[in-house]
Amino acid sequence: MTNVLVTGSNGQLGSCIKDVARKYDNLNFIYTDYLELDICDLNQVQAFFKSNAQIDYCINCAAYTAVDKAETEVDKAFEINAIGAKNLAVACNSHNTVLIHISTDFVFDGLKTQPYNETDETNPISVYGDTKLKGEIEIKQVLKKYFIIRTSWLYSEHGNNFMKTMLRLAETRNEISVVNDQIGTPTYAGDLAEVILKIVNSNDKNFGLYHYSNQGVASWYDFAKAIFNLSKRTIKIKPISSDAYQTPAKRPVYSVLNKTKIKSDLDITIPYWRDSLRKTLSNL
Repeated sequence: MTNVLVTGSNGQLGSCIKDVARKYDNLNFIYTDYLELDICDLNQVQAFFKSNAQIDYCINCAAYTAVDKAETEVDKAFEINAIGAKNLAVACNSHNTVLIHISTDFVFDGLKTQPYNETDETNPISVYGDTKLKGEIEIKQVLKKYFIIRTSWLYSEHGNNFMKTMLRLAETRNEISVVNDQIGTPTYAGDLAEVILKIVNSNDKNFGLYHYSNQGVASWYDFAKAIFNLSKRTIKIKPISSDAYQTPAKRPVYSVLNKTKIKSDLDITIPYWRDSLRKTLSNL
């Protein structure tokens, strides 16, 4: 039996992993959130690894993801996204555990006009992006057996996300404004969960850094429009520029990820974003 630790398991991605995990009778999952395991406390992390049976894989879904709040809660974001990642890497290294860590498109500045490769230079423009990049660096310095998966614009049936916010607004408003000059790819967290568990189940040894998002390209305006169309909600959407919708944290203007490496090295098939959105809305 393969033992799989999932940190931050009550969050959006962790909840999707729980959904997908039902397909895998051969995997034994240990689900924790910060109440059971504070990844910021190295002693607690090491004690947890010691007191459990051999942990073969650690899937780190624990993260500080409040992008705008991170601009003022810098220490907290750094503690969870960088120090937490390092602590898990140290414990994984001691116990011969493979770490699967989730990172973000926010490690890039968004100045490119072609999809970002894993080898492209990073240059985060927000505290959130900076702390996530530092987490990546910490893992690479400590571990050899890791998968770092950068993803973008996650949504699902669980937790708080853009899709659920749009559906909620449609209940109370006739018109909303949505940014149309930030380009990326909406990604269904359930699809990412499938990929992560496929890596675990296949015992893949192609360790390293990978990009994963759904296929296709969209602006937040396109995403909102698709949410309302596919859910048959009638609401007027007004496209606006990022300048008209100022936020504390800067976002990359363009953060489409190139998925060639994950498709070839890990034999991953990736659904188109609108197809996954349709599926998620029908699940709701």
